[in-house]
Amino acid sequence: MSRYETAIDLDNPNNSQTQLISLVGRDQNVLDVGCAAGDTAEMLIERGCRVSGVDIDAAAAEPAREVLDELVIADIDRSPLTEHFKAETFDAIIFGDVLEHLVDPWAALRDATTLLRPGGRVLVSIPNVAHAAVRLSLLGGRWDYTQTGLLDRTHLRFFTLDGVCELMESSDLTIEVLRSTVLDPMAVQEIAVHADLLPPTLVEWVRHQPRALDYQYIVVARLLAPGERRGPRPQLEPAVAYDSARLQDRFSQESSREVEVRHQLLTLRDHLVGLEAIVTATQMRARRARARHQHTESRLRKVRAELRAVVEEVEQVASSRRPRRNARALAQRLRQATRGAKPEGRG
Repeated sequence: MSRYETAIDLDNPNNSQTQLISLVGRDQNVLDVGCAAGDTAEMLIERGCRVSGVDIDAAAAEPAREVLDELVIADIDRSPLTEHFKAETFDAIIFGDVLEHLVDPWAALRDATTLLRPGGRVLVSIPNVAHAAVRLSLLGGRWDYTQTGLLDRTHLRFFTLDGVCELMESSDLTIEVLRSTVLDPMAVQEIAVHADLLPPTLVEWVRHQPRALDYQYIVVARLLAPGERRGPRPQLEPAVAYDSARLQDRFSQESSREVEVRHQLLTLRDHLVGLEAIVTATQMRARRARARHQHTESRLRKVRAELRAVVEEVEQVASSRRPRRNARALAQRLRQATRGAKPEGRG
């Protein structure tokens, strides 16, 4: 049994084979590149499609011979598809988890496009090397190849979303559908994440990064018509909502607790900063009040000195021979002293 032979559940949209089968449609001439045991081909045939297949592994593909119109055993890096099939033969060509295994997927894709009928499409599924499981594994210093999955030991090329799109567009294709299957990093069985060695908040942060839960990308593209300009890429559609796939486990719980503690500490800090501001403002008002008090004291000392001088003059006038004449001068002095003793306005 091939390690790529699987049971396909068409009721599960979060599966790349389900997506490819649905997107091919009915009554199409299809080439399934990497057909393996023919699981995808059988489902397409049930939908009225006529399917030919290509695979590098003769033993793994032998069961598919009974259902395929034609089975070719070939290494398409060395023996391209155009050596085995006629031009403009197929409505749809499927590369289901194949391109990442090729030495030159760009050349293989360009070669395949010549086999498309007018209006034909290329359908691709390809793993996302920037999935959260790979990111977390790298944070732990690990990159371990596995039998299947994201780090399959037979993968020769690795792609992110932009890389997949650029691969398709390099063959004069324009992307019509862009989807992803979605999987939480803790649900990826083939990669040892060793999350216990990482802070829970870091695990949760990686989970919430853009494209981190995209496990595989599914792309449908057609050839540009002569003179046609490529439009913008379509919006990526996850097969299921990210929130529904994101696990709520001890990492998310511990992260929530840490976030709550951090929030409490920040709130306390804000209160302390506010109190510090109040203390600073109070100290400034007190310094201004002391300055006003010192200024008032200085003026009062001056007034008291002047009043003492006036008192002395009053005594002199009282004892003088010409009190009336000296009294006028004294009154003038007294008015001046009184003006100096008027209270200042409040600060």
